[in-house]
Amino acid sequence: MKTMKSLFLAVVLFVGATSFMNAQSKTAHIDTQALVEAMPEMKAAQNQLEKLQKTYDTSIKDMVKEFEAKVKQYGSEETTKTNEENAKRVQEVQGMERNIAAYRQQALQDLQKKEVDVYQPILEKARTAIQKVARAKGYQYVLDSATGNGVILADGFDLINDVKKELGI
Repeated sequence: MKTMKSLFLAVVLFVGATSFMNAQSKTAHIDTQALVEAMPEMKAAQNQLEKLQKTYDTSIKDMVKEFEAKVKQYGSEETTKTNEENAKRVQEVQGMERNIAAYRQQALQDLQKKEVDVYQPILEKARTAIQKVARAKGYQYVLDSATGNGVILADGFDLINDVKKELGI
């Protein structure tokens, strides 16, 4: 009887252990930053954003140049003008200063929105390709091994080459 219990316990443990081993999830990793940087769409997106940034920078420089010219002009003419005229000029210069600050703020917001609009489809395409390859290879979990994303060790299967192949890179 005691041997029967021992045999039964051994069988249960064996079946349980094999079930547990089969139930373990397959995990892979990928450096999403390297993947996205390798995508040709990313270079075009970066060029588009840089072009927009330069446009804003040029406009701001022109506005500042005009502002500085007014300040210089008004400063040199200050003694020849009445207090009323000088007060109006001070208000005008202060208004220009506020306009420059508002334009800078708006340009920054526009750039941030454009960045999201441009990068979102690229990131979504990468995510979709990663999911497709991972599912095809039977992986339940894919960790991002890009620097700073919390992966300490990435000795497991790296999906980057398969995902690049899927994307045609």
